[in-house]
Amino acid sequence: MSEEKTIDIESMSAKDALGYFLPKVDEDARQAKKEGRLVCWSASVAPPEFCTAMDIALVYPETHAAGIGARHGSPALLEVAENKGYDQDICSYCRVNMGYMELMKQQTETGVTPATLESSPASRVPLPDVVLTCNNICNTLLKWYENLAKELNVPLINIDVPFNHEYPITKHAKRYIVGEFKEAIRQLEELCGRPFDYDKFFEVQRQTQRSIAAWNKIATYFKYKPSPLNGFDLFNFMGLAVAARSLDYAEITFTKFANELEEKVKNQKWAFGDNEKSRVTWEGIAVWIALGHTFKELKGHGSLMAGSAYPGMWDVSYEPGNLESMAEAYSRTYINCCLEQRGSVLEKVCRDGKCDGLILHQNRSCKNMSLLNNEGGQRVQKNLGIPYVIFDGDQTDPRNFSEAQFDTRVEALCETMDEQKEREGGNQ
Repeated sequence: MSEEKTIDIESMSAKDALGYFLPKVDEDARQAKKEGRLVCWSASVAPPEFCTAMDIALVYPETHAAGIGARHGSPALLEVAENKGYDQDICSYCRVNMGYMELMKQQTETGVTPATLESSPASRVPLPDVVLTCNNICNTLLKWYENLAKELNVPLINIDVPFNHEYPITKHAKRYIVGEFKEAIRQLEELCGRPFDYDKFFEVQRQTQRSIAAWNKIATYFKYKPSPLNGFDLFNFMGLAVAARSLDYAEITFTKFANELEEKVKNQKWAFGDNEKSRVTWEGIAVWIALGHTFKELKGHGSLMAGSAYPGMWDVSYEPGNLESMAEAYSRTYINCCLEQRGSVLEKVCRDGKCDGLILHQNRSCKNMSLLNNEGGQRVQKNLGIPYVIFDGDQTDPRNFSEAQFDTRVEALCETMDEQKEREGGNQ
């Protein structure tokens, strides 16, 4: 009897489903490798629909690195990459991944597991047969994946997406991206030695849209004040939005989560009970190396994270069967747009979450996410009257994050929000 038949997914909670399906993505890749099927390492917001339609298993280095960081295993892999010549100024996701790749490569070549890999909490994912990237979130990905392809001697598929200096996204930009999609399909046909399976592709597109609809529904529960949803849960569940949005794994889990939130609303069970004193928007990638600390520090002040533009980057809603619609979805990530559009997205997140303040992560590893932090904070403060603070940090390199500085900034923000509420109360 197979493992799938012995697992009662129907009775699982959303948290249990997350704990089952997220490791299963890696297990699927390991199984594919054993069976001689292809494995692809993919960038997080690159379209998975093409590989999934061709039965290529997907692994996501960014999600993999985030998991390693959360388990406090990133320093050892960062050291491997830096000893190989990768500078500390490079994205820590990239360095963690290049460190992991180097150790796996050594293991493959020698048949001996390096001690650093043996002791690492990293989930064991197989080396890729092809790498797929897309520059709709940053250009570091292109150089990172070029290096992976060169080191491992595997093909690179790059989907080039223009930066959106104008909004709405122009017709010619969408047509250009459709051309990139068609070139990716051609490369996959050559790699797999068979024609692209369009029937399965359309099924995968429909599955992706069901998963994303369920994902988007979760964030709508921030409209309740107090909120049944703790925003840090979005960071945890986001792993499936990245790694399994074209599989039913994500749809099943997100639907369960949304149903649980609906039940909490009915029973008036709020994330912070009666202790929700303020609500903040979190701008930027989570500090995976200190996820517990950042959450607990905010909770200690009764400040609920009630919104973030970051999880919304996986809102790739489009019309199945329409490649231009799909091109637009993968082009409109809010960090691939001009300041005016990016600012409007941030304002909407703050309004939808009924937020009293904004906390911005000045992430040393992600220049694109951090570049316009001050401008975004100033815009929100001017247009919505919401105070903001900025803290220095990193997604997976602990050398770039100070708990003391974070705590001081949060305390200052909470004091400012309290003072503002007092003033507004006095003026009523």
